[in-house]
Amino acid sequence: MRRVDLARAEALVDTPAMAAEIARITAALPIGVRARQCPVRTIALGMLLTQADHRPAHLSRVHEALCALSEEDRRRLGVTVDWHGTPHQLTYRQVEYLNTLVETALGKDEPDGLAADGLQGFVDALIEASVPATLSEASTSLAIDWTDVESFAHPPGRDGISADPEAAWGHRRGGGPEEKAEMFFGHYCSLATVVRDEDGPEVPEVVATMTLSACSHDPVPVLVTALTQAAGRGRLHLSDVLADSGYAHRVPSHFALPLRAARADLVVDLHPQDRGPQGTHGGAICHNGNLYCPSTPTKLFELSPLARDASVEEVAAHDERAAELARYKLGRLTATDEDGLHRVGCPAVAGKLRCPLRAASMALDYTRPEVLVPPEHPPTCCTQVTITVPPSVNAKTRQKHDYPSKAWRRSYARRTGVECSNARIKDPATIDIAKGWCRLMGLVGPTLFLAAALAVRNLEIVDAFEARRTENERRTGAGLPPRTRRRRRRTTLGDLVAVGSPDAPP
Repeated sequence: MRRVDLARAEALVDTPAMAAEIARITAALPIGVRARQCPVRTIALGMLLTQADHRPAHLSRVHEALCALSEEDRRRLGVTVDWHGTPHQLTYRQVEYLNTLVETALGKDEPDGLAADGLQGFVDALIEASVPATLSEASTSLAIDWTDVESFAHPPGRDGISADPEAAWGHRRGGGPEEKAEMFFGHYCSLATVVRDEDGPEVPEVVATMTLSACSHDPVPVLVTALTQAAGRGRLHLSDVLADSGYAHRVPSHFALPLRAARADLVVDLHPQDRGPQGTHGGAICHNGNLYCPSTPTKLFELSPLARDASVEEVAAHDERAAELARYKLGRLTATDEDGLHRVGCPAVAGKLRCPLRAASMALDYTRPEVLVPPEHPPTCCTQVTITVPPSVNAKTRQKHDYPSKAWRRSYARRTGVECSNARIKDPATIDIAKGWCRLMGLVGPTLFLAAALAVRNLEIVDAFEARRTENERRTGAGLPPRTRRRRRRTTLGDLVAVGSPDAPP
């Protein structure tokens, strides 16, 4: 994979947004007696070059990357200057001191484990510079997730003091072989990765934004705030937001409600405690984010997501039950207004089922399900043609598709894009943000290095995507089928060694 060179790194820091951020930081630095040799722009370039070579996020590596440039580039960037008639090369202490000044300018007077507005603005500008401008037109869907970033500092001892004042104890769950859930001391890093729209073309799955916060803060509202603020500034255009049950299970005001207010459609995996009937509204049953007829067979409410190893027959049966359950759903009749209200109508009036309480529906053919025992005392949803649904109803579970239908399953499958982003930054062959990757304490230093790593990662992802598309166009022009990605083989011992053969194990 082609790595980022100095020219591409300079193109990132010279974008209008990044130039404005660098100028703002420079203006906030103290003025000394002697002119500063190394500008902030050069330090930013050093961080990008360090991560382009997949080096650890150490200031000594930044110094090495800058000193390894050509003589012409060193003089142009301020790494080598004439001092009293003799050339003077940038020292590590100068890099360390300038980094301390930058961290002070971007940090808070009283650190609390959350990024200041200036720090988040710099991160957004750097990551936005690495995202192709045409990508916002190709896709507006995001997949979000958080991961752990362990601090280099030791956890607090008996005195409760640690060298990293903005780190805290957090919990991480191992999902791989021999990985167990455990506690760690550090931060939560949340990523928002661009994925293709449901009916859109394939796009490079780059990171659109990131946040880093101490584990003492819930990472969900931290990322949601960054997304809604970026959408308010016009930097991001939200359509589909895909998340796992860790996000969906949060308080609605921390996740679902702000994103809906930003005109985003949620595609989430519901937490087991949020699945199934959760009360009523106007007599209609609240189930998995929708309202259903009070006479819906209870057996249909037991529908759960498919297992990963489900057979073709099990998938077909599951989808058939989901389609049958959809016939009992009260259908949406209006879009959500500014107050978060919308109206839904009786499924019998919509012609989806037969009900004795709706005389016209009994004229429908018998291919539709029929309510055999209507409510003895019909509730509001059965006596009115439509009912109004406030935003407080199904506030946590409402989403774009019926859960867990076939449409939801296909849409939710796009969330693997953010899993790839998390895997990439933790891959020992690339970034590897394990303990010791960054030895800076606090929140500002690791955030700057992580933003630089993600910007470099975005450029590499775009390069690989363009190379793959060019190759497919060449193969199509030559009359060959597009190259397909290799799929992991799923073999068993029975496949490798036939049972009963001479080579079979005893």
